[in-house]
Amino acid sequence: MFFQETTPDTSGYMIAGYAIAFIVMALYVASIYLRSRNLDQDMSMLKEIDKPAPPVQTSAAGPRTSTASQPKKSPGKSTGNKSAKTVTKKTRKNY
Repeated sequence: MFFQETTPDTSGYMIAGYAIAFIVMALYVASIYLRSRNLDQDMSMLKEIDKPAPPVQTSAAGPRTSTASQPKKSPGKSTGNKSAKTVTKKTRKNY
């Protein structure tokens, strides 16, 4: 009567539950790995940006004063100043 019914077979649900839990955990581990890799890339990029610029080499003879030996510049092209320019770092505001 009361105890004569058999226990339902729920092993399929148990296997499905374990499969879903395993997939969710694998996705979480993959997400952590990708975040860590991107963080390492960002850190190396920031370290590269933070490096000081190499010093500019100047000639030992000094500036030339004679304009006869210098080639003429074309009016359309400008060579510009080739000296080093100061770069300032922007700071992040903390709110």
